[in-house]
Amino acid sequence: MDSPTASTTEGSTARIVTSRSSVIESIRGCGLSGLRVNKEDLKRKLSMPKYLRHAIRDSINSKDVNAAADRYREGNSAGREEAPEGPMVVFVNSRSGGRHGPELKERLQQLMGEEQVFDLSDVKPNEFVEYGLGCLEKLAGLGDFCAKDTRDKLRILVAGGDGTVGWVLGSLTELHRQGREPVPPVAVIPLGTGNDLSRSFGWGGSFPFAWKSAVKRSLLRAITGPVCRLDSWHLLMSMPRGEVVDPPHSLKSTDECSLDQGLTIEGELPEKVNCYEGVFYNYFSIGMDAQVAYGFHHLRNEKPYLAQGPISNKLIYSGYTCTQGWFLTPCISDPSLRGLKNIIRMHVKKVNCSEWEQIPVPKSVRAIVALNLHSYASGRNPWGSPKPEYLEKKGFVEAHVDDGLLEIFGLKQGWHASFVMVELISAKHIAQAAAIRLEVRGGEWKDAFMQMDGEPWKQPMSKEYSSFVEIKRVPFHSLMVNGD
Repeated sequence: MDSPTASTTEGSTARIVTSRSSVIESIRGCGLSGLRVNKEDLKRKLSMPKYLRHAIRDSINSKDVNAAADRYREGNSAGREEAPEGPMVVFVNSRSGGRHGPELKERLQQLMGEEQVFDLSDVKPNEFVEYGLGCLEKLAGLGDFCAKDTRDKLRILVAGGDGTVGWVLGSLTELHRQGREPVPPVAVIPLGTGNDLSRSFGWGGSFPFAWKSAVKRSLLRAITGPVCRLDSWHLLMSMPRGEVVDPPHSLKSTDECSLDQGLTIEGELPEKVNCYEGVFYNYFSIGMDAQVAYGFHHLRNEKPYLAQGPISNKLIYSGYTCTQGWFLTPCISDPSLRGLKNIIRMHVKKVNCSEWEQIPVPKSVRAIVALNLHSYASGRNPWGSPKPEYLEKKGFVEAHVDDGLLEIFGLKQGWHASFVMVELISAKHIAQAAAIRLEVRGGEWKDAFMQMDGEPWKQPMSKEYSSFVEIKRVPFHSLMVNGD
């Protein structure tokens, strides 16, 4: 075992919620553990006045905030309309959840009005932020108190996987940058495969098998649950120009590429570089786990008929893992090349420290993960729950989702990773960090594999010049609704 762990830990609404089994979550979701929710009462709590729903819809469709606001500015001229108790907007990824996505969308529209439920294939989160919320803010600025109250109390429910939740959270960060507070908190109906963000905030790891009766309870929890803070992390990647990379959707090309000047770069730098940036909420990893994920994603794209839902995805993923050298590594000229130590130099800024410190990479480690949540790979907790005396000895602190720190751990090979995933042992603890700098250079390696919140990519490496990955905390928190 790599580290001693405590058997139990105290919880609070601001802390990570312990992962539960899918069966228990499904039973709970059926409403067997709570009272029935009256449909009409719930609809009154959720539904915005008709004129506001139409104003939001028209503003998004026309992409013109001013025209829609002018058209509906007299909608509450008599002052009779009042904001609902818990105004809610829902984003549904109808491609998630197998065959349930479209049915769920229809059910939600029945419970709160068609104009408050958006299919992500039709309306993107950034369009809602710019035009939908912009319309409410415009009406509020014209003296519409109902629009102002609705905007202030608004919450968002996301029906989808972790990627969908991250997409919505990322779009909402524009409100921070533009000074358009308050930022609506986000609740979740889990429709993905891993659903680690959903698990971490009490929304469960799977869609209940009696989902129709669970939707009303989820909506009620979404408008009454306490709001928690969540760290988000900005990743900047710099690589020599000329190297061809196919980045995931979460990474965008950028012209701004200023690495932290507090750390001296060893060796020569290329004259021209390509830079990408993105934000993650759960984890970043490099190494064998990302390589397996990359291969699985390509297999699923080439043969989509093999992956028809979360269970089949996990079975195929497990089988594919066994073919990629995670358990049985093919013979190569130098077995030491299997370790990441040969291609990575890692520096971190530790808690309450402004100086960079180099951290040695254990030679046995074949995957390095920087984790923000306690839930990884469908609810596992590879960091574990270290005892206070172990934390003090290592200079660590108890991990929380809003502490401004990432937990960095290593996985050695398939058998070690398997024991970690079933939580018989903890992963190899490497560091806790408020910022991370990875310098990657190829040598005998042609490519490295990386992933960010489940989106993997193949990163080409140069023998002459290094590529850099720099991770720092976004200076404001995302807001999540705790569904527990």
